Amino acid sequence: MIIAGIEKTSLLDYPGKVSTIVFTYGCNLRCPYCHNPELVTEPPLDRYPYTKESFFEFLKKRKNKLDGVVITGGEPLINRDIGPFIQRIKDMGFLVKLDTNGSYPKKLRSLLKRNLLDYIDMDVKYKKELYTKGVNGGVKIPNISESIDIIMNSGIEYSFRTTFVKSIHTVESVEDICKMIKGADTYYIQNFRAGKTIDPSLDSSLSFSRKELKDMKGRASHYVKKVIIRD
Repeated sequence: MIIAGIEKTSLLDYPGKVSTIVFTYGCNLRCPYCHNPELVTEPPLDRYPYTKESFFEFLKKRKNKLDGVVITGGEPLINRDIGPFIQRIKDMGFLVKLDTNGSYPKKLRSLLKRNLLDYIDMDVKYKKELYTKGVNGGVKIPNISESIDIIMNSGIEYSFRTTFVKSIHTVESVEDICKMIKGADTYYIQNFRAGKTIDPSLDSSLSFSRKELKDMKGRASHYVKKVIIRD
């Protein structure tokens, strides 16, 4: 596993906790609006600032200052050694939040069975039809559905999120997506923001207005318990 970077302190990414964020290299998807293209399309650097060992040395110095570690990417579950990596974090007494796109339900279930996760945040990218059409590499919808089911029945804290981009989504898309996670505790509506993306042609015209986001929230509230807009 390659650690492509860390954010030493975050008060936002693990709700209610002080955390550090670990960015793992590599992803099975190629979302055009991804804000971390260097983790996905570019070849890994020969030398990143952190090795796994230097990261754990950093964590030792942060004991009693951090509550947990957020593991994100890329897609962390593409890494064969993600289990042992998380185990070491847990053995040091930290909580672990995993960000995932839901493509690897078997790995997700395995981590949960070993009590290695304390919070899961899954990115539900599209309605079912777009997954099926292979908008993003042909991710298998049964895997997405299985991951959703695993997460909602995990007994740990969780949330779902979608980044809405006008070239891909409509205001009405939120209902189709929320039907997939009906009854979920928390759902984040994230508005697309132009910047560094895999597809550099994407611009601010693809962001939704505040009014449209509020409309989405109202629609989503019919299906999930709590809806939060990240604009």
